[in-house]
Amino acid sequence: MTQDTPEFWAQAAQQFQQAYADSWLKLFQSFQGAHPGQGPAALPAMDHPVTIPPDKLQALQQQYVQDLAHLMQQGASATVSGDRRFAAPAWGENPLAAMTASTYLLNARLLMEMADAVQADAKTRARIRFGVEQWVAASAPSNYLAFNAEAQKKAIETKGESIAKGMQNMLHDLGQGHVSMTDESRFEVGKNVATSEGAVVYENELFQLIEYKPLTEKVYERPFLLVPPCINKYYILDLQPENSLIRYAVAQGHRTFVVSWRNPDASLGHKTWDDYIEDAAIQAIHVVQEISGAEQINALGFCVGGTILGTALAVLAARGEQPVHSLTLLTTFLDFSDTGILDVFIDENSVRLREQQMGQGGLMAGRDLGSTFSFLRPNDLVWNYVVGNYLKGETPPPFDLLYWNSDSTNLPGPFYAWYLRNTYLENNLVKPGKLTVCGEKVDLRKVDVPVYIYGSREDHIVPITGAYASTQVLPGKKRFVMGASGHIAGVINPPEKKKRSHWIRADGKLPKSFDAWFEGAGEHAGSWWPDWAAWLGRQAGKQMVAPKKYGKGSKYKVIEAAPGRYVKQKAQ
Repeated sequence: MTQDTPEFWAQAAQQFQQAYADSWLKLFQSFQGAHPGQGPAALPAMDHPVTIPPDKLQALQQQYVQDLAHLMQQGASATVSGDRRFAAPAWGENPLAAMTASTYLLNARLLMEMADAVQADAKTRARIRFGVEQWVAASAPSNYLAFNAEAQKKAIETKGESIAKGMQNMLHDLGQGHVSMTDESRFEVGKNVATSEGAVVYENELFQLIEYKPLTEKVYERPFLLVPPCINKYYILDLQPENSLIRYAVAQGHRTFVVSWRNPDASLGHKTWDDYIEDAAIQAIHVVQEISGAEQINALGFCVGGTILGTALAVLAARGEQPVHSLTLLTTFLDFSDTGILDVFIDENSVRLREQQMGQGGLMAGRDLGSTFSFLRPNDLVWNYVVGNYLKGETPPPFDLLYWNSDSTNLPGPFYAWYLRNTYLENNLVKPGKLTVCGEKVDLRKVDVPVYIYGSREDHIVPITGAYASTQVLPGKKRFVMGASGHIAGVINPPEKKKRSHWIRADGKLPKSFDAWFEGAGEHAGSWWPDWAAWLGRQAGKQMVAPKKYGKGSKYKVIEAAPGRYVKQKAQ
């Protein structure tokens, strides 16, 4: 049987397919025996065996044999299209590289189809799919110099300089502890990011409170407090003047304050969820009240900051206090029923391990958290930079958002362990009276204030259904808006850019499911910020002359200029 006969290629294809099937089965076996928490994208061990229906597996095999035979028959004329990893001309100019890439894509498709065909419960299937995605992404020929035709061509053209520069880039990244996503040397906090003018007017061991200089002659009587996620630094809300949500709020006439979290070191390794609620969120609310003299303030929580803020308001409500007049939640979980892809990391064993490791003290390293989030999109946020930085010796272009993304923040171990169990694992926050926080039974049904809830349509960290779920938890008058794009790009979308769309339901109805809401929603061009600004303006009360000084009296004097020391602290 010669290479010119269809029988030869059919037999070769079948053997090749069997080899990949064996590899796939070994891969699944490794998942089933894995230990939780090993590496940034490690999965908890699976409790149940997985199977694929024989008829489905046979159909996949037959289709694979046909596709592989067709590819082999193309031989040197094989071409690669539809995948940006192989879009450079060098891949098409080199028949061997084109065949390698085409074979990889065919095998990758088979593996993903097999993962989708698994018979198991939803969580097991999600874990398998996630694990196969990681393996498929890591095994791409573009990730290795021996197979990357584009990197090889550049090495020849530069007479090896690209390889030398790639080695320098790799040594640099090993030293800093993470893959460079941007030219970090081009940014400095307080110089060209986090530049809105203001002053630190209060601080304790957990946070600094920044007050911003008014940009209008008059301000609203109710000040505005922003609580960003403690898992990241606040300046995602103040990257550049043209895309700063903080500056935008100030320009709308709001007397604006922001919580700037301290980057925990070992001295804060004992801090708990209660500490962050009582000594940070609640304390910030009370300080803003005292400085402004306002009976009530308006508040915004972003991501985990929204979860912290919602918990704080429930604690205050249990005490008979309602210091916040209105609440804005941006890509926030209160109900953790649908946590999307992050659910693959959470089960009783994995949470118990974290509790054993750090529940009584210690730190959850910021770089580990950052790596986990990056591996949720491995081709875009990991391998893309491995190829560019190391194989091609390139320096990634400056990008403020990616600089912020690499500026990691630690978390206190007890805080993190409590958060995992009571939100992601057991979803206790929405169970009235289930949790006791700061000595009070938590009941979100008592947080009866007007609420503006925003979710991003392509958010992989807080899925749009998870953001929408808050509409069914809080009792006050609510407005829900969905923006295009993801967790960060959807939020940081200034009107002047005239980018992306947002969706609003004109009748204001909030049915139980997001899908039902979306059926009645209308698309509007551009940013959601103006809609939110109009809503917040209606919550802010009358206008008054803007203050001429920061803080108030001798109790709340200027400590230092914004952005302050805390935001500049690097994760140890």
